[in-house]
Amino acid sequence: MPPRDGALILGRQREPPAGGYRHGHRSDSLALVRDIVVFSGSAHRTLAENICNELGVALSPSDTVRFSNDCLQVQLLDNCRQQDVYIVQPLVPPTQDHLMELMLMIDAARGASAASVTVVIPHYAYARSDKKDASRISIGGKLVADMLETAGANRVVTMTLHAPQVHGFFAMPLDHLTALGELADYYRGQDLTDAVVVSPDFGNAKTASQFARLLGLPVAAGSKQRKADDKVVIDAIVGDVAGKRAIVLDDEIATGGSIIELVTMLESEGVTEASVACTHGLFTGKAVERLRHHPAISEVVTTDTVPAPADWPELRVRSVAPLFAQAIARIHAGESVSSLFDGVDPTHAPPQPKLPL
Repeated sequence: MPPRDGALILGRQREPPAGGYRHGHRSDSLALVRDIVVFSGSAHRTLAENICNELGVALSPSDTVRFSNDCLQVQLLDNCRQQDVYIVQPLVPPTQDHLMELMLMIDAARGASAASVTVVIPHYAYARSDKKDASRISIGGKLVADMLETAGANRVVTMTLHAPQVHGFFAMPLDHLTALGELADYYRGQDLTDAVVVSPDFGNAKTASQFARLLGLPVAAGSKQRKADDKVVIDAIVGDVAGKRAIVLDDEIATGGSIIELVTMLESEGVTEASVACTHGLFTGKAVERLRHHPAISEVVTTDTVPAPADWPELRVRSVAPLFAQAIARIHAGESVSSLFDGVDPTHAPPQPKLPL
């Protein structure tokens, strides 16, 4: 499939389409990108193909075999010697299989004398395991980061970590992308009169506030207590939501328990309807049934960092493939990746000069 208008072409650059690029974050120039090879694990090949289409390169083939003893073996079917290798693999169920496949692909690339190996992990599942909140508990986010380095990865590109401090678990460079601008673009095409952005909890309130500023809306938040992985209690809403349409923003939706609990509380506070948005739409367990048929939820919007459920045609899916392609192109050109999000997320803004005393 030829790249669409405005695709990034390795070694040269097409003229941008009329109206410019999304968010205006197109690089002014792209340096010659040499020897780039992109592979995909089995977790989300469609996203890898879309990223390659944006870059104007072919997705290189690979072969993963499962033996009778349940061991995996990976073979990369393209030359990697002294080339810059990118491996696309979100950590989605079956997460352990996809993680091990990724480790084996990194090992294969290093063994094939790759000049560098960059892993593109749109959804870093182990970011939820980021602290010791009980005795003798593992911290999977740090362990997996160490495993990636040991396997031979030189760099990581990911999106919307569950907690920003997970960035510090990585000893190698990590580029942390955000989908806030992409999600905001969707809502800008709607009538936002009497709308309010709602965070499910205080931990996500800062991100919700940034999202609300992009849309020029007020913000509210739920007071949440998590009882178990799939059981939460929301006992209050902080902010004015009565008579308004809620735009509920979360980083990740798994079982949907938190969202249903929040929407129920919002209904009791006088919200007319709720639009639900998230970056990582995992929708595990009974999530599709819960969210699809809830009378107060008018729509659910997510991105393609993970594969979308096949049985939910009404789900709104926004593609982040252009953002990942831009990040890859900027890494190779030695350009700033964080500048992709100027005006979108202050977290990624360059340091501000100190004012004189």
